[in-house]
Amino acid sequence: MVAAAPIPRIDVGALFGGSPAERADCDAALYAAASGIGFLLVAGLPAGICPAAGERADLKRIFALEEGARRPLWRRKFAPENPNVYRGWFPAQPGAATYKEGIDLGPDVAHPDWPADAADPLTEPTPLPAEAVLPGWRASVVRQYRAMESLAAALTASFARSLGLPPDWFAPLFAAGGLSTLRFIRYPPRSPASLRGAPAGDTYIEHAGRQRHTVGIAHVDTGCMTLLVQDGVDGLQARGADGGWLDVPPEEGTVVVNFGALLDRWTGGRLRATEHRVLGTGSERYSMPFFYEPRVDARIVPLPIAGAPVFAPFVFGDYLWTAVTRFVEFRGLESLRAPRATLSAR
Repeated sequence: MVAAAPIPRIDVGALFGGSPAERADCDAALYAAASGIGFLLVAGLPAGICPAAGERADLKRIFALEEGARRPLWRRKFAPENPNVYRGWFPAQPGAATYKEGIDLGPDVAHPDWPADAADPLTEPTPLPAEAVLPGWRASVVRQYRAMESLAAALTASFARSLGLPPDWFAPLFAAGGLSTLRFIRYPPRSPASLRGAPAGDTYIEHAGRQRHTVGIAHVDTGCMTLLVQDGVDGLQARGADGGWLDVPPEEGTVVVNFGALLDRWTGGRLRATEHRVLGTGSERYSMPFFYEPRVDARIVPLPIAGAPVFAPFVFGDYLWTAVTRFVEFRGLESLRAPRATLSAR
């Protein structure tokens, strides 16, 4: 039996200062991986984009907060007294196949003038711990958010070129942070109590000759593009072309890139959304995904390229709300947001 090819690892330094020929080679390599397995590692990044171990440790201080400081950050689903619905803290949920805790941070953390609107859960302000509780943490968050934005913008321009579009074609849809989310996740080791009541078919996995349990159920992401910073512990896997699972190595200095269902649909499968999951290792695991998403009012229209799928235009915020409320962290909140009444101009 032929072993499956490993997850592609691509040096993208040329996107940030290479010659036109080097950039074209980089574009081709990125597009081949995106249209093939749909999962890749990018390396050769400029300083400041991929956080080093010390910077990751600084950001992970959020998980050391005592309950009294953390409770005000909880989303309303888990703390009914809190106003925030979409942004904020979600606790690990025993009895679920996915077992993780973390916090979702919106574009207002990095863009003070971003038009947050408490009337729309998708654009509500992000609840943050007081500066006195975590000194310097907010500044670290801003640096990480903007670093991921800059990488996402460079990758999006590359994919636009490969699709035959102007490199800035997508840029207006993501202006001022769009709805992009920076998420910090902790996967605790699973205890017997946390597994009680979990669906056995989704929870216990036979892998590499031994039984493992899931901490992140197999799924595809919902939106456009995900950039993931890992923290030295393995467990992330992507579905290979042969249907098997490939380990995604937590290699220092790299960022994992994968694509969401919207971008897959939008490009007619040219940029492929790939199923992935996280297996428990017995050790706690941290990760920092950045979900690069358009504006809440962005109008998603067919791409002006040959062979692109034709569909009725729709508003991204409406699509996103329908998609995320299928996930366990948001289930039951479907009625808390009304659709946008009209389509915005692009």
